[in-house]
Amino acid sequence: MKSWLVRFFKGFFMGGAFVVPGVSGGALAAIFGLYERIILFLAGITRDFNVKRIFFDGLFFVPVGIGGGIGLFAFAVAFSFVFEVAETQIIWLFIGFIAGTLPTLWKQAGQNGRGRKEISGLVIATVGGVAALLFVENFSGAIALNTFTWLMAGAIMSFGMIIPGLSSTSLLIFLDMYHPMTIAISSFDFAVLIPLGLGCVAAFFAFSRLIAIIIEAAYGVFFHVIIGLVVASTLFIIPTDYDYMSFGGLISLVTFFVGDLSSSAMCRLEKSQNRKIS
Repeated sequence: MKSWLVRFFKGFFMGGAFVVPGVSGGALAAIFGLYERIILFLAGITRDFNVKRIFFDGLFFVPVGIGGGIGLFAFAVAFSFVFEVAETQIIWLFIGFIAGTLPTLWKQAGQNGRGRKEISGLVIATVGGVAALLFVENFSGAIALNTFTWLMAGAIMSFGMIIPGLSSTSLLIFLDMYHPMTIAISSFDFAVLIPLGLGCVAAFFAFSRLIAIIIEAAYGVFFHVIIGLVVASTLFIIPTDYDYMSFGGLISLVTFFVGDLSSSAMCRLEKSQNRKIS
């Protein structure tokens, strides 16, 4: 039951990351220790289709999928209310959540050794990630909302899972698609949800095999690049236009530590349950 609940709550926050601006679902999957397993599972479906293996491997992700679906809708609804009055505090909650799990990701990245190539990948990814996000921030434009563009939006959402550190919601905000998407999710608008889901699933299968190949060829470098992207995206979402000397600033500090302590506790629980989960 503990194993099931741990995976459920991981899925819950990963699902929420799809609609939280600046937060990458792939980054959360990586720091939760699920990213590699998800990519290899999806890649295995397209490479070696085996019904029995897919069924038993898929059982592991059932609580993750249930939690992800609930998290997606819960956070979409929350954005219509909580973020209007406490956006800064909620963002600091997620920053704390990410900060608390970075030590686990660092350990995972270096399990096969850590040398010049790995450190170079970390530095380049951090600097390049910040530069890329600053570039994207200056891009905006409205597009017509129809079935095709919602398919595109689904593909963009999947990139946030496939490429850790990439905030797909940020791209949707710049395309003026984010707010209509959250409204559609919270109101169960299937005219939007169906193409959104199809685009997301199609992109997952299209790119997961490529990522699996990269993991097998350069595990250490790849995961150090992930850390760099996580750091870059986290720095990028820190709210700067806020009066932190106010009572709200104190609440932001509290939410940060709540997120940090919660994620640290989850990592410890993950470690204690590692043999049962795997």
